[in-house]
Amino acid sequence: MKAALFPNFQKINALTCAREVCSVLDSAGIEVSVSGDFRNDFSDMPFVRFEDISDCAKTADLVIAIGGDGTILRCAKHLIGTDTKLLGINTGTLGFLAGLEADQLDKLRLLVTGEYGVTERMTLDVSFATDEGTLSFTALNEIAVRSGSFRICDFEVYSDSYLVGRHRADGVLFSTPSGSTAYALSAGGPVIEPDLECIEMTLICPHSLFSRATLFSPGRTLRITDRTAGEPMVVTVDGDIERRLNEGDSIEICRGRHNVRFIDLIGNSFHDSLGRKLCRPIK
Repeated sequence: MKAALFPNFQKINALTCAREVCSVLDSAGIEVSVSGDFRNDFSDMPFVRFEDISDCAKTADLVIAIGGDGTILRCAKHLIGTDTKLLGINTGTLGFLAGLEADQLDKLRLLVTGEYGVTERMTLDVSFATDEGTLSFTALNEIAVRSGSFRICDFEVYSDSYLVGRHRADGVLFSTPSGSTAYALSAGGPVIEPDLECIEMTLICPHSLFSRATLFSPGRTLRITDRTAGEPMVVTVDGDIERRLNEGDSIEICRGRHNVRFIDLIGNSFHDSLGRKLCRPIK
């Protein structure tokens, strides 16, 4: 069995955690690799191999992301279109996507015995029409289309060819069930179990007395058209990729062609995690 590490050493205790993960995996007979960018951090561990994440994500049995939810999201992008499984270890503030906390590393030995579950998380594909052709990106959490200058936006939303509505708001979120507990939750959207399949639309600060999140079938193709005069809207994909829309420009969003496979080593109930991590103040 081969495991690759995807650590974020900007997080407190992430380096200590990553080194301990390497030791536990090696003692369990699991081959370990990490990016050559971290060669100095693991130079005293001769069993650690150094390999670019883009390469080992295609050949490893699993990739272990060590950090917070942002780290896990960035790691997931490397796994799109592969059968490689993802395990998140939380050393950040919330780590809602993580399957383990930093004090549960002994559970990694279950990888050898196969005593773990695998859940499939749906994604969203977003496409932009440009002069050079069509550009596509994939989101595990959400696609945000919002004002680039904190001004109110005007836009239209279509489901297939049907006009859903014309809106005035700071923007709009299209989320997967995994992303329902992220930006969409803060914008007033519902909590959705991650193994459901649907597309959630949540307006950001709508200029309306009657606005609610809307759930669409995963088979729908959604289109948003910018109608904001003189103020381009900004598109972000899981908070990373940005493009600007001019008045009249459109983007299309649909269910992603590929799922991301998450490892569950401790029978981590979604509702249990929800209660522990979101129903208490963050320290």
